[in-house]
Amino acid sequence: MNAKKRTAILISGRGSNMQALAAAARSADFPAEIVLVVSNRPDAAGLEWATANGLATLAIDHMAHATRAAFESTLQDALDAANVELVALAGFMRLMTPAFVRHWRDRMINIHPSLLPSFKGLHTHEQALAAGVRIAGCTVHFVRAEMDTGPIIAQAAVPVLSGDTPATLAARVLEAEHTLYPAALRLVASGQVRCQDDKIVMSEDVKTISSLYSPAI
Repeated sequence: MNAKKRTAILISGRGSNMQALAAAARSADFPAEIVLVVSNRPDAAGLEWATANGLATLAIDHMAHATRAAFESTLQDALDAANVELVALAGFMRLMTPAFVRHWRDRMINIHPSLLPSFKGLHTHEQALAAGVRIAGCTVHFVRAEMDTGPIIAQAAVPVLSGDTPATLAARVLEAEHTLYPAALRLVASGQVRCQDDKIVMSEDVKTISSLYSPAI
């Protein structure tokens, strides 16, 4: 069996997707190992959870750095020290500089609570309800310099119900996120999904037909 990919998770808050990734990584056959959890907010609730569950944690306060590049330099030093191979953003509320994104090209993934390319940025559920869509969902993608762009690894769809509010829709999408993100990390860490010429290439053994999840999980 190939060595597990050493993975860092970056958070800014409670880190519910971090918890889903960490739970999946406890399985012996999961191809990624969570070696570090980093938050740009020292008071992030997710740090306490990660520490309590035996994960190495680090707070790097972005407010203590004069520039975005200075913050990222400290972050990169921490990732290098932990021999990180993959980075998973899980509610990390900082835009990366193009230089940092280039360094981690095709090795840094993110989850976004909409079916990209629709509804980028913040307030995605409000945007979806205002647009009147009947299906919402979430997307895992490789990170690029522009916000919420990059080759799409996997998506999950959920229905928009009559009477939905942003809160009820968000809860339904979040439940799908907690299933989709570990599945997507598995695909990337195992090499079943890779990026070639900015397009996703999947191994032949990856299931690609599902009414709710693509790829199927």
